[in-house]
Amino acid sequence: MGAGAAATAALLTVSGTPLLSGLWALSAGAAPSPAGPEAPRDADAPLSLEVLSSRPDTVMGDTVLVRVVPPATVSADRVGLAAGGTDATPALRTVRLSDGTPALEGLVSGLPEGDTVLTASAPGAGADGRGVSETARVTVTSHPLTGPVFSGPQQEPFVCDTERFDLHGGGTLGPPLDADCSAATVVRHMYRTADGSWAPMADPDRVPRDAAETTTSTGRRVPYTVRVETGTVNRSIYETALLYTPGAAEPDPWRPPEGWNRRLVYTFGGGCAGGWYVQGARTAGVLDHGMLSRGYAVASASLNVFGHNCNDLLAAETASAVAQRFALTHGAPDLTLGWGASGGAYQAHQIGDNQPGLLDGVLVSQSFPDVGFSVVPTAADALLLRDYADAHPGALSREQQRAVSGFARWDAIDKLAGEADRVDPGGVCADRVPAHLRHHPEDNPGGARCELYAHTGNVYGTDPATGLPRRPLDNAGVQYGLGALLDGTIDADQFLHLNEHVGGLDADGRVVDGRTEADPRATVAAYRTGRLLNGGGGLADIPVVDHRAYEDDVPGGTIHMRFHSFSLRERLLAANGTADNHVMLVEERGRGGFSSSAPVAGRALAELDAWASGVRELRAADPARPAIDHVRAARPPWLADSCWVGEPVRRVVTEQLPLTAGHGDVCADAYPVHTSPRVVAGAPLALDVVACRRVPFDAATHPADLTPGQAERAGQVFADGVCDWSVPGRGQQGLAGTWLRF
Repeated sequence: MGAGAAATAALLTVSGTPLLSGLWALSAGAAPSPAGPEAPRDADAPLSLEVLSSRPDTVMGDTVLVRVVPPATVSADRVGLAAGGTDATPALRTVRLSDGTPALEGLVSGLPEGDTVLTASAPGAGADGRGVSETARVTVTSHPLTGPVFSGPQQEPFVCDTERFDLHGGGTLGPPLDADCSAATVVRHMYRTADGSWAPMADPDRVPRDAAETTTSTGRRVPYTVRVETGTVNRSIYETALLYTPGAAEPDPWRPPEGWNRRLVYTFGGGCAGGWYVQGARTAGVLDHGMLSRGYAVASASLNVFGHNCNDLLAAETASAVAQRFALTHGAPDLTLGWGASGGAYQAHQIGDNQPGLLDGVLVSQSFPDVGFSVVPTAADALLLRDYADAHPGALSREQQRAVSGFARWDAIDKLAGEADRVDPGGVCADRVPAHLRHHPEDNPGGARCELYAHTGNVYGTDPATGLPRRPLDNAGVQYGLGALLDGTIDADQFLHLNEHVGGLDADGRVVDGRTEADPRATVAAYRTGRLLNGGGGLADIPVVDHRAYEDDVPGGTIHMRFHSFSLRERLLAANGTADNHVMLVEERGRGGFSSSAPVAGRALAELDAWASGVRELRAADPARPAIDHVRAARPPWLADSCWVGEPVRRVVTEQLPLTAGHGDVCADAYPVHTSPRVVAGAPLALDVVACRRVPFDAATHPADLTPGQAERAGQVFADGVCDWSVPGRGQQGLAGTWLRF
């Protein structure tokens, strides 16, 4: 685990005051081990008991998949298992692990909500059972299938979407069965036709005549028939899909379909604005030809689409719940790989970092480190710049505005300003959220606020003085346009006028005269809980492949700027001293994009699989070795920083993709990196400072040459000080731990 990420049970505090009275770290125990390969077992190894379907303390529902490995001197049929005071031994069956070791596995059901102690027992060695008997215990904590587990109190209002959710093969999930938006589980069987389309199977026990066949990553040639399961868990609608054999018995953890390659790809969907108060009527998709045809199982959920749920904590809880559903039905996969673009990349990064063990590697595209501290400040600054230009026409030319913004194009300012609707409580609300329940500044100030900070209220809390969400949003002391001043694009008078009038955002996301100051408790919570992606938690120990179809120069502007990939790398370096687990791949937009069937992204998925598989094998063989050493050793040669350029397209491999163009580097010149208003103002590329530490303005040490009159005016404009980016920000600190609960 990376620096600063050791789990802790200490209550988070700010200056001795409890930060969030309900926020504690869960047990620092290891994440559940997948079903093989196992570490070599010593002949004198003791009896062991583990939960395979989830962490023991995050069980949803009343069932767990367990494994008991007896001592080498005790036969499996002499081992017992109890759940609380109930004999669970009949649930066990004998299996053999990948190294030939006999073991017992089973589905233990009927667990009550709360804690249950599972106890495995084995008699003493010898045929007569004499000797010291052994026991192994694990405490499991069961939670309702509807949640929550660790994300905290559930959001209200919450609109069900089961009637709007279209099933593969036709129909919907129907009306919700309860206030938690539950629905009956539905299994459909689909197949890929010889002409490349999807169709429902009339008889799931017979292969249709026009069905295609496919060859999986393990070399098996099988009918291209797919089992799709749709259900609800954690108030979310989930889907799972994998190849299956028509006519075979119903699935269980010990009869995997012959076409499944024992890997699960979890797909995460994008968006953010409007991602609150709704269940969501789609997932990120599971009928993915490029994945299923190679034998991957695919899973997703409606609350793993950020356009429905812009909260990485709830997204993590949902992914954990769906992974459990899958494991209880099909068995624990050998690997789980995260896949997502844009808002899906937020989720993959933060789940990988804050809930280690859920993902063994991630492949992201059009990525950002996070939403709250990569996108929101950039969008808020763009909104301020647009408002300034509208209020002061002619003060800055279009080119000067562009230079102050850091963007590739002037029209990107307007595009990014529109993305600030994430912090406007009335900005984007789903139509189906009843109007009378929504926030209105005069008519219903206590209504549902359709914005990021209210949606993350379990982390940031509410200011008791105002009743408003606490916000980790700040621009006090920011010297907008400093880089443009230093390179001569704007002059000192323009610089001072801009900073005098640029203003900030009030609690409702409206532009006001004064600068915005972050709530100190929310700021500390952002760092301690990983809402500002740290990179030193679980993400430090898994492969991260960053694909990007270049958009910086797209007409009309884009939110998907390339510098965000470098921001993540900077955070990994800051947290761990290395970013050897991070690979960047960039290509021209329109070449194929982020599709598992595209040449670059599809190859990257196969290579990520090989990378994560190699890491897993090395860890099993040498668990004491630092995880990053395994990651370095297992990285496939193809996975290196690269760009694709020219016509015909050729690949250029570099030791490390450079940031700056104009130095003869092919990749940097083909895909120049542009930044943001905050970076132009001097902020670190990592964008990891919520609120800068300010120092008094001092003309003698300021990097620009100012006249005495300009210096005097600057002292007035920056009366509250200017940012000192050379030191950590106010409240900046490491993670409190991983698997935190709220």
